[in-house]
Amino acid sequence: MTLLTLVRHGQTDWNLARRIQGTTDIPLNETGRDDARYAAHKLGRTQHHAIYASPLKRARETAEIIADELGLAAPTLVPDMREREFGVGEGMLVKDYIEAYGDWHGEVPGAESLEDVCVRAMAALHRIARDARRRSAPTAESVIVVTHGGVIRSLIDHASGGTLPALGSVLGNGSLHRFEASPDTLRLLEEAVVL
Repeated sequence: MTLLTLVRHGQTDWNLARRIQGTTDIPLNETGRDDARYAAHKLGRTQHHAIYASPLKRARETAEIIADELGLAAPTLVPDMREREFGVGEGMLVKDYIEAYGDWHGEVPGAESLEDVCVRAMAALHRIARDARRRSAPTAESVIVVTHGGVIRSLIDHASGGTLPALGSVLGNGSLHRFEASPDTLRLLEEAVVL
């Protein structure tokens, strides 16, 4: 068993403007750096053994700040934990996107489906869990994974069997979400730890 705490990256200027980032590589703003430090403070209440992150700047920098605050080694970058590719929707204001495509499930030219996001993220989390177990032998390992709102929402939806309103909810920047990974199983422990 591996405990995984998924952290949504800190705020960016595009989050503030309610603009869809997708895989567009937008850095943190100063509030986002504060989000990362506050997430580290919350994470510091328990022991963690390693940190992983999406390679996009906003997640990578959040993970670097958390690692520094908690005294962890530099984050391992995991490309499959990147945000959903939104195709022509990238850069659009959320309200314009919803108006044009109806909701997050709508067909968008060039966009990755939510199902595809979940499949790649689940596979990545199981690889992370195997890596953590390999390093710690049979004992439970606790790791941090810094990723994106769309990825976390798709995993919450999958792990809850669609019973939680995650896909319609806004996840706060720097929010924490705890999962337990066992071979071929991902279980939601807490939907969110409020910061």
